Amino acid sequence: MIKFLDLKKINKKYQEELKIAANRVIDSGWYILGNELKSFEKEYASFCGVKYCIGVASGLDALKLILRAYIENGEMESGDEIIVPTNTYIATVMAIIDNGLRPVLVEPNFKTYNLDSNKIESKITKKTKGILTVHLYGQISIDDKMLDLSKKYNLKLIEDAAQSHGAVYNGSVSGGIGEVAAHSFYPGKNLGALGDAGAVTTNNKSIFEIIKSLRNYGSESKYIYKYRGFNSRLDEIQAAFLNVKLKYLKNEIEIRRKIAAEYLKKIKDKNILPKINDHNSHVWHLFVIRVKNREKLIKSFKKNNVETLIHYPIPAHLNEPYKSLKIGNYKKTEIMSSEIISLPISPVVSIREINIICDLVNQHE
Repeated sequence: MIKFLDLKKINKKYQEELKIAANRVIDSGWYILGNELKSFEKEYASFCGVKYCIGVASGLDALKLILRAYIENGEMESGDEIIVPTNTYIATVMAIIDNGLRPVLVEPNFKTYNLDSNKIESKITKKTKGILTVHLYGQISIDDKMLDLSKKYNLKLIEDAAQSHGAVYNGSVSGGIGEVAAHSFYPGKNLGALGDAGAVTTNNKSIFEIIKSLRNYGSESKYIYKYRGFNSRLDEIQAAFLNVKLKYLKNEIEIRRKIAAEYLKKIKDKNILPKINDHNSHVWHLFVIRVKNREKLIKSFKKNNVETLIHYPIPAHLNEPYKSLKIGNYKKTEIMSSEIISLPISPVVSIREINIICDLVNQHE
């Protein structure tokens, strides 16, 4: 079986270091908001090229806390609009709605799958306060036009960087391009914990201080509460694991780039491949192709013991709780979601396995 993602095999490389890290936390007797978290926050802020990092419980919480911080800071209020791509994981939309804000859906570029900056301006109104852009599949979605629009209309440019640890745009690393960014360290991410985990990165001191308080019940000191907060803290043991794995992230990104290069070279039909702005800045969290008659290809993969996934089969506006968001025509997104398929691209996929996968794709009609 060629697994889509073999987490056991991936983490086995770091097994001894992870055990040492776990034992260090157990022996410390301090399990929440301790030195492991402080160490990771410092190292990850440096990795992203920003001043501040706040470890939180998940990527979804990171998004929710960012938007809540803007509300607490008086920069957004209930009913304000946030531009967001139609082609994204449901968490991006959930975070907006859960804060009483309104998602305004914008379709992606048909080649890169990322938010199409050419379609943003027509969706901006007096109520628009931010652009929540998603660096989908590991490629930066921000471009010069998006940056210009955010400045022209005084919009908060927020990065959903859950899939793009280490990706680069004009010399800036994912998480340090917009004003603030949300990160996920879900186990399947390029930088994955061994459980749920997330973070916020920013250079905005005010937002940093609010989120730092919000994640811990809204308190600035014990039993004194400034905000109606959350319990969303990146715990010590996950921070310790992330401290181990962060050291190897750049090397794992290079392995992913090599695997992606093999796919790009060996898949014959170039029309089904994603458009790459810069191979050396893409971190290839996922390798996604688009094919007609997808179910036939999936059947072929299953017959040959190859595991694949679809990211994402049903757009947010077609999921039952969010159908009210369908204001307009999102046919491009719906076509895309019916054709995309993600191929295995983890750091433990072998050349032999890549060749098998490419042969199956090349045989598809």
